[in-house]
Amino acid sequence: MKKILNIIIVSCVLVFSTSSFANKIGVIYDSGGKFDKSFNELAYKTALRVQDELGWEMVEFEAANNTQIEQGMRKVADRGATLIVGMGFAQADAVASVAPDYPDTKFVAVDVCWLEDPASNIYQACYKEHEGSFLVGMIAAMASKSGTVGFVGGMDIPLIRKFQGGYDQGARYVNPDIRVLGNMTGTTVEAWNNPTKGAELAKAQIDKGADVVYQAAGGTGIGVLQAAADAGVLGIGVDSNQNWMHPGNMLTSMLKRLDLTIFEQAEKTAAGTFESGIHILGLAEGMVGYAKEDGLVTAEMEAAVQAASKGIVNGSIAVEDWSQQ
Repeated sequence: MKKILNIIIVSCVLVFSTSSFANKIGVIYDSGGKFDKSFNELAYKTALRVQDELGWEMVEFEAANNTQIEQGMRKVADRGATLIVGMGFAQADAVASVAPDYPDTKFVAVDVCWLEDPASNIYQACYKEHEGSFLVGMIAAMASKSGTVGFVGGMDIPLIRKFQGGYDQGARYVNPDIRVLGNMTGTTVEAWNNPTKGAELAKAQIDKGADVVYQAAGGTGIGVLQAAADAGVLGIGVDSNQNWMHPGNMLTSMLKRLDLTIFEQAEKTAAGTFESGIHILGLAEGMVGYAKEDGLVTAEMEAAVQAASKGIVNGSIAVEDWSQQ
């Protein structure tokens, strides 16, 4: 009997140890919501991949508003997160405040690359969205029959102007006479999660002749793409491959490979080779691009886009960053 009890005690200790000391990935979602079918959901799916392929546990926090982000981040850190992913520019202050208090925890701050004197455990990841958007702008112009294309952004901030600017420049690179319509959904965080307003803006652009509409609006973009499909025009998704959402009406999606960033830093955290500092990621790094699967990109379009991609990488084609305007 004593031997059996000892075995049970040892087994319990082993279970406790495995649970307590397993690597954990924490995800703090942006205000668009965990299941936005875009930015946040891509982080969630990547965390699931980390869980499945690397054997980590997952801890999550979804704030009702931005004032809860720091508190939620501290709770995730207190629960033993090995790596915490802060989704979005609005989490910059929270990361800057929390990271120094948890030096053994690593942080990936997505869309944050301006922290002064950051702690050595922060990976700041920013992307050249204007480069990827240039490519889908080219595709939009090549697909358009009306000579008018549209863009619907979420919150009117410099980050989203990068998407808009790249798209505008890419479309004009193909057709200097094309008309590019653009609207932002709002100036507050609610602009990320208002599909009804997104649909209204897209419909207004379609009524003005747009036969391709690109969205960079988080959860609001679901309404944009639905309106495009309902009107029988082409939609362009963002961040993740959204081509599956409306088969036959999705031209392409602009890919922002934050999934690769998160997974890579999880691997490096486990290996003890985590990278801190500011990282600007674009076409040259393979971190932006466009989706072909289940989309309507033709061989002709692809050839033109591939040639332009090479030009952007080698510097012969300059894509202006509208966030600096």
